[in-house]
Amino acid sequence: MKKNKDTYIYEFEGKLYINITNMCTNSCEFCVRNFMDGMGGSNLFLEKEPETEDIIKALGEFDLSRYPEVVFCGFGEPTMRLDIVKDVARYLKAKGKRTRLNTNGLAALVNEGDVADELKGLIDTISISLNASNEEKYNAICHPSFEGSFKAMLKFAKDAVDKGIDTVLSVVDVIGEQEIEKCREIAAGIGARFRVRESIK
Repeated sequence: MKKNKDTYIYEFEGKLYINITNMCTNSCEFCVRNFMDGMGGSNLFLEKEPETEDIIKALGEFDLSRYPEVVFCGFGEPTMRLDIVKDVARYLKAKGKRTRLNTNGLAALVNEGDVADELKGLIDTISISLNASNEEKYNAICHPSFEGSFKAMLKFAKDAVDKGIDTVLSVVDVIGEQEIEKCREIAAGIGARFRVRESIK
């Protein structure tokens, strides 16, 4: 049987990750894609983006009991392919696995409906890239393709908190301590946890 040359599943720091797409609504200046071809020794640029069946088949090659969490996070924005995220998450929850979605929080600008509500019960933790304390700074470093992205991201975060989903707002450590503290206050105001991510270069 020919092995698929695209990497749909990869290991990193003891967790299992799903590389579902290379598409993204943003072009963040600090994105790891600007500096590396992949993570955990895997090239994550895709020639063919996977369907649900491709991902489930690839997951079957791993002993899921070894991993405390399975994370939707590759070289793109997972919610660009929301239906597949939900399908695979249902499969993983049926297997008793904890799930996490790493996202830019712009799902509502890409998909119709109440996305946070659709993810309730399927995704245990949503980690959202906040990255800046206001719209002007956000636009300058994240270069979103949609107008109103900063406000949409904060609304999605608040919606997720209100749905009872464990919600984390994160920033990269390169934005400076003063900006980090402003972002910490935003997270607290929403009721989300806060995390400072180390820049990868």
